[in-house]
Amino acid sequence: MTTIEIDFEVFKELTVLRDNEETSYNDVIRRLLNLDTSKLRSESTRMDSDGLAYVSKGVRFPHGTKFRKHYKGQEYRAEIVDGELIYEGKSYSSPSKAAMAVTHNSVNGWIFWECQMPGRSDWIVISSLRKHKSDPMW
Repeated sequence: MTTIEIDFEVFKELTVLRDNEETSYNDVIRRLLNLDTSKLRSESTRMDSDGLAYVSKGVRFPHGTKFRKHYKGQEYRAEIVDGELIYEGKSYSSPSKAAMAVTHNSVNGWIFWECQMPGRSDWIVISSLRKHKSDPMW
């Protein structure tokens, strides 16, 4: 398999164009290029270079994606490991549940956490990766 480099804006737009969590980026690109769609989903549960990706609310976080939050004077960190969101050695089913483990209160994890994708140096609030109802493409 060949790897291609894309910038973060392209990644965000490809993420928005995914139909659901099972749709791979390859599937989206095949549709955009009007290629044979009979090959769609051939790699929908594919491995990243070192492990499985974690998908939540239609956003795909590759293996090795780091999460962080500065909260009450401390920095908290989580990471995607083999398709799971891991905070302090425990797997969480959503960013909000991992955030609640930090705050001990109900919190929107999509606003709480920042992430750093593998191979990137920038940190972004993960809500910026989701398609919002106010988005004209919704």
